[in-house]
Parts: sequence; C-alpha cells; structure tokens
Amino acid sequence: MEIMKKQYLWALALCGLGHAVSAQDVARYVDPFIGTGAVAQSLSGNNYPGATVPFGMVQLSPDTREAPDWGQASGYDYNDKTIFGFSHTRLSGTGASDFIDILMLPMNENRKESRFTHEKEDAVPGYYRVLLQDDSINAELTATGRVGVHRYAYYNKEKASKVFLDLDHSANKGSWGRRVINAQIRQVGPSAIEGYRIITGWGKLRKIYFYAEFSQPIVASEMMNDNRTHRNIAVVNGTNLKAVFDFGRQDVVECKLAISPVSIENARLNLRTEADGKSFDAIKSQAYEAWNKELGKMQVESGEHEKEIFYTALYHTMIQPNVMSDANGEYMAADYSVRRLPVGQVHYSTFSLWDTFRAAHPLYTMLEPERSTDFVNSMIRQYDYYGYLPVWQLWGQDNYCMIGNHAVPVVADAILKGLPGIDVDKAYEAVKMSLTTPHLNSPFEIWDQYGYMPEDLQTQSVSITLEQSFDDWCAAQLAKHLNKAKDYEFFMKRSAYYRNLHHPETKFFQPKNSKGEWILPFDPYKYGANGGYPFTEGNGWQYYWYVPQNIPDLIGLTGGEDAFCKRLDEFFTSDQTSGEKNDNASGFVGLYAHGNEPSHHVAYLYAMAGQPAKTQQLVDHIKRTLYNTSSSGYAGNDDCGEMSAWYVFSALGFYPVNPASGEYVIGSPTVDHAEIMLPGGKKFAIVVKRKGGVGAVYVKSIRLNGRKLDGYVLKHADIMKGGTLEFELTAKPKGKILDLR
Repeated sequence: MEIMKKQYLWALALCGLGHAVSAQDVARYVDPFIGTGAVAQSLSGNNYPGATVPFGMVQLSPDTREAPDWGQASGYDYNDKTIFGFSHTRLSGTGASDFIDILMLPMNENRKESRFTHEKEDAVPGYYRVLLQDDSINAELTATGRVGVHRYAYYNKEKASKVFLDLDHSANKGSWGRRVINAQIRQVGPSAIEGYRIITGWGKLRKIYFYAEFSQPIVASEMMNDNRTHRNIAVVNGTNLKAVFDFGRQDVVECKLAISPVSIENARLNLRTEADGKSFDAIKSQAYEAWNKELGKMQVESGEHEKEIFYTALYHTMIQPNVMSDANGEYMAADYSVRRLPVGQVHYSTFSLWDTFRAAHPLYTMLEPERSTDFVNSMIRQYDYYGYLPVWQLWGQDNYCMIGNHAVPVVADAILKGLPGIDVDKAYEAVKMSLTTPHLNSPFEIWDQYGYMPEDLQTQSVSITLEQSFDDWCAAQLAKHLNKAKDYEFFMKRSAYYRNLHHPETKFFQPKNSKGEWILPFDPYKYGANGGYPFTEGNGWQYYWYVPQNIPDLIGLTGGEDAFCKRLDEFFTSDQTSGEKNDNASGFVGLYAHGNEPSHHVAYLYAMAGQPAKTQQLVDHIKRTLYNTSSSGYAGNDDCGEMSAWYVFSALGFYPVNPASGEYVIGSPTVDHAEIMLPGGKKFAIVVKRKGGVGAVYVKSIRLNGRKLDGYVLKHADIMKGGTLEFELTAKPKGKILDLR
C-alpha cells in the first residue's frame, strides 16, 4: 500500500506546503491509514485517518459504521465501503467505543450514507479528503484544537447543495446503556447554527455544546425529532434530533464547527479565538505545521519504511490525552461544575491509564514535559472532586474501566523526574488517598486485611494484586522523596504483596480465596477478560512477569537467572494455547501477546537476567513482524498510543520496564541516527554503527558520551542532560538466541 508517497504529494499539492518542505518536514512520513482496519484473524490498531491537531479536543473523521462498537471503536474501518458522515470526536485505538459526536454529511439527495473508495481518499496530519460517490461531492476536513473545519465541493450542478446534521448518531446504543438524554438544534443566523447534546454511555453524562458557521446562507431547512419533520423552523429539542440545511446550488460550502464541554457561548468563543477570519487552506497549513513542530522533537534517520512506521507511531502517541478546557480556561469539572483555570494552564482528559502509564507517559515526560505537568494537574483536579485520581477518565468523568490506580505511577514519575509546576504536597496527598480510599476494583480494606486480593471477594484478583503492588511501590518512592518515613514503610510493605500469590511449587502467581486456600484447578493458559476470572485480558503466563518494581526478586522466586531465562524461553517459544483466548490476545510470539499491554515489557527481561542477546533478538523480531505500513499495521489495539509508544522507544534502543524508575532497559535500535530535542535547546543523539547488514541487531558495545555503558540501564537523567548514546551492532550475538521460526 504505497500510501506514504501519495500522502506526501497531497501535502505538497493540497496543503500549499511545497515551499516549506525541508529536512525538518517529518510529518510527511506519517500515514494516518496505518492501523485503521484488520485483515483476517488479526487486530489492526483501531485508529482513524481524520483531521486533528496534537492533543486537540476535536478529532474530525469519517464514520464508516452507523453505530460503531468494539471492533471499530474509532468509528472507521478501512475494510468498509460506506461513509455515514463526519463526526467531531472519537477515541484513538481503544478497545471500546465512545464519543462519535455531532455528525455532518454533505449531500444533494436526502440520504444517510454514501459509498466511497480508497482510490479517492487521502490523508496527511491535520487533513483528510474523500470523494462521496453517491452524490459526487469532494469532502475535505481539517481542524484546530477546538474547531472542526469542513469544505464540501458539490460537482452536481443540477441539484441543491445540502448538509445533513445528526445529533443522534453515536457509538452503539446497545453498549454501556448509551442513550441521548437531551439535545437541541437552533438556527441563530442566516448561516449559523448552534446546539448541544447530553449523552450517557461509557463516559457518563457527557455534555457537548457546538456552534457552527457556514460560508453560504441557509435557504431552507428541515429539522427532525424522531419521526416528525418541521420545515424552516428556528429550533428543535428532543432526544433523536436531525436536520438538513439547504444552501441552494453552490459549488462549495464550508463550515467551521466549534465544540465545548461547558456552553454554547464557549463554543462560539472557541471558534472566534481559533478559526475566525482564517481560510480552510490556512487552517490546514497551520495544522500540518503544528504536527511538524511536535513530531520534529525527534529527528530520525533510517530506512523509508522504518521512518513511516516510526513517525506514524509517534503521531499516534500525540493524539491524546485531549484538551478539555475552552479558550477562556473554563472546563467541566468531575462534579459537573464549571471551573476556570489560572492563565496559562490547560485541562486535559482521555486518560487510558491502564495502557499509557507503561510507555506513553514516560515518553511525554521526555518530549512534552510542560504538557505532562498539565496532565498531572488535570488528574489532581479529579482528586479534588472525586476523592481519588483517575482510573480511566473520559470527557472529565471516570468510567473505572480496567484495574489498578495507574495515575499513581504517572504522578510519581513526573515528580521524581523534577517536572516543574506541580504542587508536590497536593500531589502526594492525592496519591495516598487514591491508594487508601476504597473504590471500584480497589477494595483497599480487603487489600490491607489479607495482603492480596482474594478471588471470592474481588475478581481479577491476581492481576489486581500484581498491578496494585506496583502502584504501592510508586507511592513508596514518592514518600521517600518527601521524607515521609512511615508512609514509605507502609507502601513498601504493600508493594511486596505479590509474593503472597506466588505458588512455591508451580512458580506461578495464582488465585487464593479469603481462607488463604489456593483455588484449584489452575490453568496458566486460560485467559481472563474484565471480570469473573483471576486475570485481566491475559493469563497466568503473561502476568507472571509483572513485577516491574522488583525484577531481581522475581528472578529469585523463579529459581535464579538460569531458571528465569529458561522460563522466558518457554514463554517465547511455546505453541501450547488455551481454547478460551480473550479477544485482546493477539500478536503472538509463543505465549507472548504483543497485542495487549501486560506483555509489553517482557522481551526486555532477558537483559536484566544476564542474556541481553535474546532481548535484542526479540525486540527486533517484534518490530519487524508485528508493525507494518498497512491498514492492519498494529498487532492489537493501539490504546491511545501505547502500542505506538512501545515502538518509538524500542526503535530508539531502550524501553521503560519500570515506568516510574527513571531508568530504561537497553534493547536493539532500529534507527541509524536520531536526535531528541530537549527543553533548553539540548539534544540527545543516538548513533548506530552496524557491521553485518540488516541482521546486525546485536549489541557489541554501547558508549554514553564516549564512555562505555556497563550493564543494561540508561538513566532518564542522562538523556535530559543531552549527549550521545552510541551503539555498535553486529550480526553475531553474544550468547545463545531463540529459535523463532
């Protein structure tokens, strides 16, 4: 699929950027179609190709399903042949669907969808174009942070130029009890409309306000509430609202539609602030350059294929979290009250923390330290009104999806890395309360009583025990940093609770009941989902390795380095599987499942147990075989950029096995050369010298600023000082490697 070359030509011809293309134009390597549709027997990424800017509130993209659900969570599937319209919000790469707000579809005849082909569809960062075949309309999309911008060219000159607006269109209403509670559409001028909808679903009671201006006057309208149609009225209210706006016979109709979580007035202000007086092409160019600025924080030299994967992955890490405050600083707080930020601050939401705490947030602390401060402060604001930090926050509300309290490692890591602008005492208070205040999937009174989660009192008990132990370790490090000795001892004791579920004979982490009895029989190959079994989206084999805070102890529990590596060998080469796989289990290398996050750090554990060649072999194998440039370019859901963050780190040659330790474990780089642009004008360079061609993936030597780097650890502090990390790679491994045929 030669999409990248076609996209670059569109960036030149359509974005008006030909004069600006230079060595810094890394956005040309991004292919927004990567990971947008699965081939048989695979996941794809669940990404979307539409227009957005880095971390923007608006994600304006086509919906190829009338009611998107789990398999098309972003609203788009590359395998589909019909577009139902373009909605202004969506999730990127998640395993559950929500948002999908405020859909618009240009048309001549009244219709609800149109056919399309990929031959007449293109995208670059911040811009999307498609030909809607049924009415022969060229639809173009771009965006600012809070405004979606449409340009529709109507090629049929004999029929009226119309726009369909649907406030009932959403993710599947059969999921999460989703329903529209109330909505309104109002015409407020010859070419202006506004309104809102209140909808509940995965994100509870979401309020979305909008204000839109068209480039042409509305000459006639139809507003629909359920089965009743009203012609040329000013306003309609209800729960199933749609409208058709007729502009007469026009060649082009443009629309700027701003959204707000607070009010119509704020939506209007967002439009005035970000898009007023700007042409479609100017906004498109602005969006593209915004992406170039963010993506340009990493300048990478590698093969063209590898650069396309790398920069698309980096792009996907920067789609979320999303801005949730308006241009005037107002935002909808977790208690549904309207609050205003101090000047210069931004409020964010869309925190897929069970996924992103592992690699995406450590990446943000490196590339986006100021934004990371805003992320942390946004999480602390939930504590202000909820009493604990987010678990999985969506549109400012916690949906409690997944397990653990993984805002804790994000907050702790940011403080331990010295990010400015965080009230450290308030942050520690939020961390402590989040780990001592019982809430859904976090019954801390049980945790403290038993020293593990008994399966008869809390399902997903083994996974929660392992992940909660890590969160407690993070709290302990923060307590130590703040000289809180008693709290440090308390949380360090808890951080070892994983040991209470380690079976001394089977050498697996296994479930116990509240009587302290092992629950038998135990099948380490059987998968759990999100309730009713001891494991979360994984099995006993995949969760065995989740003690990132104390890998030396896990090695000891396994029987020493030789036994540990032998067990890793079995993990990566076994062909034994259970017939009850979870849908998220994909991207297999033996029992390792790269398609879901619990496995992500495991390939790096060999390096921590004295066999680094196997780490180097495996991370190279995963990058080469489980990422590609097609629509099925990911081995699983991208999960708000986490799958992408794994690739970005691994392509650079290191990965945060313990994401709150300030350390990275060395792997094998894909890049030939990279420069990371750091705050204060500093740069950290990665230089790779290969001897042996494409098979040169094994580390012969590593030097940091000219000195030999002993062991397998690179410190975050050394990166942030600036300098050079030099790899010498060879095709000959030091020690045995695996048979991965």
